[in-house]
Amino acid sequence: MRRQRKTKILATLGPASSSPEMVEKLHLAGVDVFRLNFSHGEHADHKARYDTIRALEEKQGRPIGILADLQGPKIRIGTFADGPIKLEDGDKFTLDLQDKPGDKTRVSLPHPKVMESLEVGTELLLDDGKLRLKVLKASPETADCEVMVGGKLSDRKGVNIPNAIVKMSALTEKDRRDLDFALELGVDWVALSFVQRPEDVAEIKKIVSGRAGVMAKIEKPAAVDELDGIIELADAIMVARGDLGVEIPLQKVPSIQKNIISVAREAGKPVVVATQMLESMITSPVPTRAEVTDVANAIYDGADAVMLSAESAAGEYPYEAVSTMSNIAEETELDVNYQKRMDNQHGILEATTADAISAAASQVARTINATSIVTYTTSGSTALRAARERGTTPILALTPSLPTARRLAIVWGLHCVHTEDAANFADMVEKACNICFKEGFARPGERIVIMAGVPFGTPGSTNILRIAWVGEKTLNLD
Repeated sequence: MRRQRKTKILATLGPASSSPEMVEKLHLAGVDVFRLNFSHGEHADHKARYDTIRALEEKQGRPIGILADLQGPKIRIGTFADGPIKLEDGDKFTLDLQDKPGDKTRVSLPHPKVMESLEVGTELLLDDGKLRLKVLKASPETADCEVMVGGKLSDRKGVNIPNAIVKMSALTEKDRRDLDFALELGVDWVALSFVQRPEDVAEIKKIVSGRAGVMAKIEKPAAVDELDGIIELADAIMVARGDLGVEIPLQKVPSIQKNIISVAREAGKPVVVATQMLESMITSPVPTRAEVTDVANAIYDGADAVMLSAESAAGEYPYEAVSTMSNIAEETELDVNYQKRMDNQHGILEATTADAISAAASQVARTINATSIVTYTTSGSTALRAARERGTTPILALTPSLPTARRLAIVWGLHCVHTEDAANFADMVEKACNICFKEGFARPGERIVIMAGVPFGTPGSTNILRIAWVGEKTLNLD
């Protein structure tokens, strides 16, 4: 099954999309990677969805990626004794660690590490930013605040702290249990919420220990400030515009999104744009024009993938949402300005053989009008470098590692095939030609460009660039 686009699609599974029939329908409509959202559902629910995806993968004969998205810390206030309260601008209001219901003057913030992080001048956003408090006096047990923007406040509303480093791990005890479960299942990616510093990524990577790729969600101002260090450690990046749009002035989100995509692409790390991409399709079979433009803009910027959340998990039109997103991607990539933008956004090549071969392969393929670039890869690094070029020629990533094939399903432009590694040079050429023909990327008489490394099967050894003809005698499809 060949996609007619290079941008990949992630879709979240949930109550509206968990049946085997719907999962298959969504995959055929365009989903390359499925997201399991551990903020909702029980482990049994996620295992059932995982098993459904893997059964579909075997049926379709195509590697399908699975992303486990960890919930992360949820900072919330406590409850109120007499129901919701109304805070006015200028009111004084206290947050504390007392284990008792709140009133018009105070409420519990039952997070000791958060309380330790508050200082005079720290701003707190409550209920998705609808209310704003400023700390006037702080101690490890209490924070006396002034109400900057008032409103109605009720039980267990969320708290965001945009201008402070919160002294707590990005992994809660729930996250650690969920992570162990997800890794035992065999997911391909783990998304980490509440990332503030590179150390947060290092912490989870030590636990994951290579069993899955680690995707850092950029949703806090502190993460934006530490972007270079986070991208260096993470295997992929997600522009998580939900909390990011709460903690950063809304008007700054577009430029920050573009910068994150640019820096991730420069580093050769996959980058996903998420949150509210086709939000209206939760209840409508068609999106707004603004949403279509939003998705297209992420594609024009060169994002590896775009993601659906509630649209596919709980919406009334999951199939239509995926189909719409796929159609937007296909149409955007047909625009002549799209490839011009990709050509103008090349990153600086590193002084490595892999980068030199990848850049040369893209240029050679374009010059000789090759129908495809074939890259042999074990770890996935060669395929990532090839995709980083954002060239016009389709890329087939051939790998003997099924986990690698699944993980690469999220990467821009890669058509992943799980196959045995080449035994020798002649086998490399024959296998590449056969697979290109079988997968619909080349016909007899057409040329392909092959990237590989010798000795075969050695990760990071890309050192060969070969042009091959797909000939009638070469093809051996038995």
